[in-house]
Amino acid sequence: MGVWAWSLIGVGVFLLLYAAFVVALLIAGRRESARALAGFIPDCLVLCGRLLRDPRLPRRKKLLLGALAGYLALPFDLVPDFIPIVGQLDDVILVALVLRSLLRGGGETLVREHWPGPDSTLAIVLRLAA
Repeated sequence: MGVWAWSLIGVGVFLLLYAAFVVALLIAGRRESARALAGFIPDCLVLCGRLLRDPRLPRRKKLLLGALAGYLALPFDLVPDFIPIVGQLDDVILVALVLRSLLRGGGETLVREHWPGPDSTLAIVLRLAA
């Protein structure tokens, strides 16, 4: 199998695990947590798009966000995504490092302003990036 096939399998496994966690939270009666988890990835994508369009964000930080988006879009990673959990770990670490760089550069107010999701999820994102 080629790189693209393995990448598609990795994305499929990730989406299945993601959906399974959301369903498990719904079954456990934690509707608010399930809603926050279901919207986490779309919220992160919206946040990145809004930050890239914000003229207050320095060009260096925009380049960092753009490089991160490019890396995440590539079909190959440092650790292949078809390896469950560990395959996504390098992506999570890079996202956390880029967010940390943004926050340390005084961008916390921008992140708070542009975050489209619930405040509880934003608190988790800020805690992980700090």
